[in-house]
Amino acid sequence: MMPAQTSPDDAPSAQSRQVTRAKAREAKSLFHRGWGLADIARELGENVNTVASWKRRGDWDADSPLEVVEDHLEAKLATYLCKEPFTEGDMKRVEFLMRQMQTAARIRKYNESGKEGDLNEKVGRRNDDRAKAKRADKRKNFLTLEQWEALLTDFHEWCDTYQEGWWEQRDQRTRKILKSRQIGATAYFAREALAKIGQAVLDGEQPRNQIFLSASERQAKKFIREITGWVKRVTGVDLKGNPLMLDFSGLHPADDDAGREEIRLDGVGLYPLSTNSNTAQGESGDFYFDEFFWVNSFARLRKVAAAMATLTIYKRTYFSTPSTKTHEAYAFWSGEEWNRGRKKGDQRPFDISHKNLRKGAIMPDGSWCQMVTLDDAIAGGAGSRIDKEELRAECSEEEFENLYNCQFVDDSESSFPFSRIASARVDSFYRWRDFAPAKFDIPGGRPFGEKPVWLGYDPNKQGRDDAALVVLAPPEVPGKGKFRVLAKYRLNGRDFQGQADFIKDIAARYNVTDIAIDTTGAGQAVYELVVGWFPRARRIEYSVASKTALVVKAQNVFNSGRIEFDENWTDLMAALMAIRPALTGSGRGVTYIARRNGEIGHADLAWALLNALSNEPLDAGAASGVTQGRVATSDD
Repeated sequence: MMPAQTSPDDAPSAQSRQVTRAKAREAKSLFHRGWGLADIARELGENVNTVASWKRRGDWDADSPLEVVEDHLEAKLATYLCKEPFTEGDMKRVEFLMRQMQTAARIRKYNESGKEGDLNEKVGRRNDDRAKAKRADKRKNFLTLEQWEALLTDFHEWCDTYQEGWWEQRDQRTRKILKSRQIGATAYFAREALAKIGQAVLDGEQPRNQIFLSASERQAKKFIREITGWVKRVTGVDLKGNPLMLDFSGLHPADDDAGREEIRLDGVGLYPLSTNSNTAQGESGDFYFDEFFWVNSFARLRKVAAAMATLTIYKRTYFSTPSTKTHEAYAFWSGEEWNRGRKKGDQRPFDISHKNLRKGAIMPDGSWCQMVTLDDAIAGGAGSRIDKEELRAECSEEEFENLYNCQFVDDSESSFPFSRIASARVDSFYRWRDFAPAKFDIPGGRPFGEKPVWLGYDPNKQGRDDAALVVLAPPEVPGKGKFRVLAKYRLNGRDFQGQADFIKDIAARYNVTDIAIDTTGAGQAVYELVVGWFPRARRIEYSVASKTALVVKAQNVFNSGRIEFDENWTDLMAALMAIRPALTGSGRGVTYIARRNGEIGHADLAWALLNALSNEPLDAGAASGVTQGRVATSDD
């Protein structure tokens, strides 16, 4: 069998070139070690002219000291790697030589780049992306430019159309916004405040402090909770502190190649302040005044707020649902305050109609004003999150117009005007230490322990889908201490059995000592079911006399400052203000009503509270000590 044929001269030729390159490489190494050309030629068995040709073509004399060192290291490494046997000592020598090769490589890279990080491994690690990220993690409340960019992108993706309109007006010196409930204003303005900071940081401009002024500390901190939750979701960074101070150092370092100097930005703070806090006067910056139509002593607080934004660089934003025309803030909104004291020729009308303010307008005082109703919010992109008919079913027409259509309540005829009931509003989270509403989320939890409570229930009437239940804590000293409205519930879409079951479920969480039920309409059926498991339940027959007694009792409680409820419950405020006296059908008597579509209607939360309050005698606390006179019940 014939042996396999090789290709003509390729293999010998390739082998010859490889041997020649190896000899030339070895000749160069010997030259760098100080050998002469003749000695090198004899050592390798080559003609001295050939060696001289290698030297000339390779320009061995121009080799740098680094290249000479690398050549020696390579030769030494090859010697050890080919050694037999290869001992542990040889392994250590190879490791040492490899480290020297790495050092030589860093020197070569430094010669090309001039960057110290290429020469010093520690400096390089100090400035790589991983090290920068680690330092950013250690810095308190620090966000990178990329994280600020991500927040701004998310912010604009989150905004509805009407909220983008607010963003476009962010540089107005003063904004006054009258808005519907539940359209995301608090969440938006919390994000807007941080987004303004982020935009300034990305533009290399100095940001401003952002101050949130609310009726209570808890409501003010809601802004911070919105911000920290948003930042955590988008960037993974936990912002902490009260106030929350942001760090911008090192975000815009100098760039010699681009000829750009370092931009240094001072840190700024996010300050949550309550309207009863004098510390508000110590800060300056842009401020947001939340629900300014529902705070007490607005005129005084506005002066405090204005002091925080004295300089024209600071922006002022007031936003709120409307309360009453008698509130101090109404003159600020309507222009009455601005025109007051001006000469007649200098006075200007303020067109605060919805038609004029729907898209926002500049008022004579220079402020930008807008009115955003529930319908405006739905048209502006919030329709998927709002069920208008459900909201309408939960309250009387007057409450709906006030809370969702930006209509002010005329409480001049109300049995419970704003001025009478506003002082009952408290920050329940901090005031009521013995009440833990979070326990209601725990199966079997008892938010008020074994302390007694009274329940007041107002059923739906005339086929309407609105009903309410109130949990009322009576005073420890009858007739002297304060009532506390612990909880309120809307019961919609339930028949009389469902309503009775709901009352039973709530009663199981409290030590209930009284239940008062208006037995008008479906209330009678609810009462009959409730009395089966709570025989002491009281039935209240609504009549001119009984409603008068309910109102008179509640007025006495409010007038004497003997009741408290959470200051964020504007719906309860609106329900109380909706109750007013009216002539009976005969025109010979006075009853109390809340209007709904022009008919006698129902402020369900208010009546539920009045039902519960009626368990205390009308003359409780009188000097005589007599404790008689509860509103008529079923079997009393």
